[in-house]
Amino acid sequence: MPTKLKPSTKSYNRQTNQTTVKHYYIKTIAESELVALYNNTRTKPKLKHKILNELNRRRVWANIKTLIKL
Repeated sequence: MPTKLKPSTKSYNRQTNQTTVKHYYIKTIAESELVALYNNTRTKPKLKHKILNELNRRRVWANIKTLIKL
């Protein structure tokens, strides 16, 4: 399974009787959002570790120290 940032959500449209599922996979989140989440003081350590792993996978780790200071 891909790594998730937060749990999936379901939304139900009463007009069309359809349910849509929105998945929050970490690989689909923009780098700027990931860095903002990493810099947030309320982010839990488990999520910070997931974010760092994703940034390493994207080869952004060399630039992460400059991004964190912003």
